[in-house]
Amino acid sequence: MNKIFEKYPLALLSGVVLLMLLVHLKVPDITIMEARNFITAREMVQENHWVFTTINGEARYQKPPLPTWLTAISGIIFGLNNVFALRLPAALMVLFSGICIYFLSLKLNLPKKQSLNNSLILVTSFYIFAIIIEAPWDIFAHGFMLAGLYFLFRFFEEKYGPWKNAVLAAIFVGFSIMSKGPVSLFAVFLPFLISYGIVFKFKGFKTKFLPLMGFVILFIIIGSWWFLYVRLADPKAFLEIAAKETENWSSYNIKPFYYYWNFFLQSGLWAIPALISLLYPYLIKRVEHKKAYQFSFWWTIIAVILLSVIPEKKARYLVPVLIPLAINTGFYIQYLMNNFSKLKRKTETIPVYFNFGLIAAISISVPFALFFLLKDAWQQHLISYVLTSLSTFLIGIFMIKNLYVSKFQKVFYLAILFMVSLASFGLPLSESLNKNTDFKSINSLHQFEKNNEIISYSIGEMAPELLWDYNGILKDIYKNNSLKIPSEPNFGLLLMSEDVEIIESQLNTDYNLKLIETYNLNVGSKKKERLIREFYLVSKK
Repeated sequence: MNKIFEKYPLALLSGVVLLMLLVHLKVPDITIMEARNFITAREMVQENHWVFTTINGEARYQKPPLPTWLTAISGIIFGLNNVFALRLPAALMVLFSGICIYFLSLKLNLPKKQSLNNSLILVTSFYIFAIIIEAPWDIFAHGFMLAGLYFLFRFFEEKYGPWKNAVLAAIFVGFSIMSKGPVSLFAVFLPFLISYGIVFKFKGFKTKFLPLMGFVILFIIIGSWWFLYVRLADPKAFLEIAAKETENWSSYNIKPFYYYWNFFLQSGLWAIPALISLLYPYLIKRVEHKKAYQFSFWWTIIAVILLSVIPEKKARYLVPVLIPLAINTGFYIQYLMNNFSKLKRKTETIPVYFNFGLIAAISISVPFALFFLLKDAWQQHLISYVLTSLSTFLIGIFMIKNLYVSKFQKVFYLAILFMVSLASFGLPLSESLNKNTDFKSINSLHQFEKNNEIISYSIGEMAPELLWDYNGILKDIYKNNSLKIPSEPNFGLLLMSEDVEIIESQLNTDYNLKLIETYNLNVGSKKKERLIREFYLVSKK
């Protein structure tokens, strides 16, 4: 098995990502961030807004357009309302990131097996695969940056081909900026440079000065042209959006400096190994490739420190830390693969038994937990329930068996298989949790509009999920506490129940307001008011 893994590492990595992410890519409900991005991609195609990006017909310059272009192209090929198609580019970027980690690890002179393990740790880390749904454009920024850093590392370390590596590095770093602005420059690129300087030093740069300057100039041109073009062509909207985004950095989601100190938990399955890998005095004595370990260690720590300085903090902003942390965790995993059967000290064995024993216990309990959680609903997805239950139960049994005989390598790959089984077999079961009997798609409104020959408007900003489901533009006619009444005698209004009295008071006595339908996009039992809109037909008397 080892020889197969070492001979076809990228095939194995691709298989893991395929089974984890692509098989049931369309199953999870669309999130608020996805809805915003998908609407922008749809309007790119339908309204031809490829450069001046929009959402609901209004300027949306918060994020540069490269990921949206890729998503729109996928939508053109497979269907603009095909959720699988729109999520596909982000899912492929997870695989791309894993491949970059693999080749970067090889450049650090790590063995093929350890390089593959680093990639597997990355793609199975909780926030790496969760980010493609919660905030899908982040993975583009960090994935492209990883590719840029791979070529930049080659530029630093190799004597030959400096221009080739400089140009390729610049292209991918520029793509990263075109995906989410300077975010990855600060959170991935800068920690990488600092840690490289600490460990490997910057040597022999006299002969590389010109290609280095070329790298800087080229990535700035590639990364900034869209910002400059939109700034000059639509300055008012651009500056308003930029001012709001800048204000958020210091006034929105403000958290204390130490908020990110539990960052290792975001790796999910690998939380405890990740924490132990950060115990520098312990692991530095046990790893073979000490400089590479020092490099990943400082890259991780510096990334956390830099992110902690920014007042605005969210758990998903830790994704840049999970990249070097995957390499760092790989050193500890490799140490266990080589030495676990020989370890005698309980301080070294107990964390391993606890972490992977816990995974095994959870794996064994999955069939019973699903049975009680889903109640009778499991019968609606009988095949998924049986496959999930059987696979996880057997994985748990084999994990315990291999822990008992100290075959850690098999334990590690069984943990990967556990994640794959949950995603590939178990994800359809999540549909059984959608229990909202009041669910009503707003897309059905189009038929009413057609039958009554009316146009619908919104009161206040519509939730992105509602806009996505509606599949059209809903102009907001209530701004600055003032209602701008449309010129047509009959029109539709979508508003929250709490705003009905306000609108009634602003409509003059020449209009009737009639409740037609309540649209509710809540799929679970939890009721989010922002996903509910009442639809009224407004008629002139």
